[in-house]
Amino acid sequence: MRRGEQRVEDRGGRDPVEPCPAVVPPDDPAREVGHGARFRHGIASRGCLRRLIALMERGIAWLFPGQGSQAVGMGKELADRYASAARVFEEANDALGFDLRALCFAGPQDELDRTANTQPALLAASIAALRAAEEARGGLPKPAFVLGHSLGEFTAAVAGGVLSLGDALRLVRTRGELMQAADPSGGMAAVLGLDAELVARTIVGTGVVVANENAPGQVVVSGPRDDLLRAGDLLKAAGAKRVVALRTSAAFHSPAMRSVAPRLRQAMDLVTFSALRYRLIANTDAKVHEHARELPALLEKQVWSPVQWVASVRRAHGEGASVFIEFGPGNILTGLVKRILPDAITGNVSDEGTLRQSLPLFEGGAT
Repeated sequence: MRRGEQRVEDRGGRDPVEPCPAVVPPDDPAREVGHGARFRHGIASRGCLRRLIALMERGIAWLFPGQGSQAVGMGKELADRYASAARVFEEANDALGFDLRALCFAGPQDELDRTANTQPALLAASIAALRAAEEARGGLPKPAFVLGHSLGEFTAAVAGGVLSLGDALRLVRTRGELMQAADPSGGMAAVLGLDAELVARTIVGTGVVVANENAPGQVVVSGPRDDLLRAGDLLKAAGAKRVVALRTSAAFHSPAMRSVAPRLRQAMDLVTFSALRYRLIANTDAKVHEHARELPALLEKQVWSPVQWVASVRRAHGEGASVFIEFGPGNILTGLVKRILPDAITGNVSDEGTLRQSLPLFEGGAT
């Protein structure tokens, strides 16, 4: 299935707007329920009931992607269709003083992949996707949590009302410039088929560290490129199925980024952190945070600390989230969620098709 055409489905493969069988008399008014689901005679499937219960409980988590999700053309279709999405790119151009919109829509890819460009571009594209969904539905239900992966945590802060769009764009532009300059010889690699504990033991003494625990059997490591090659050989010998170099320009979430933290904090000290509207689960500790005053220290530490994505998703689920919706290009995060929580309901908003597929997941909640 091509990108942008993926279905929103549960593990049983049901679409959220597919008729859902249950034992209900034919004249019972409960035969027709919100969320596009209809009851018929028969026995309800486990997946169908789970989906309906989850939607009615409104435990929705909003997800925002990090580097690696960027692609030329991201955000263009939504900006062409929704005025609110178009305004995001206009504001981005004004805030940054260059044509970020053209870079997102037309590339070139190598310029988009430069960290200093990637970070504001992804933030803008993700917020544009959120604004498009809000416009399409006339508002969205309040999420139980917002979560972002690495750079996406700044996007989550915008979605949560903590940072203005302009301030966040300038911050992540600075963050990207600092990260790009801090370690030009570093890189990252995804390790497939090993758990995080075994990966950590295997790479001791190599100069490489665990950077992200993304999903069971998917761990990202970070360090100098030469050391990554040596660590890759050790990991394959330990049973890794594959070790894949990632499209990043430095050793993110590693000690090489420690020099970035104080300068990033200086930049954050110049902007206003407003009240947090929605609870945020942070990368560094996988804990729920409800106060804006906590975020500068978390965002500072995050740049050189591992991203605890598995623990963060499990935290959201343990505290009531059963629907996970990703805003921004691609569906990397929702794919990870399905590996962490096979029974989770997921959707993503990256273009008009995925937006329309995901709209039923927002039904049933007060805006």
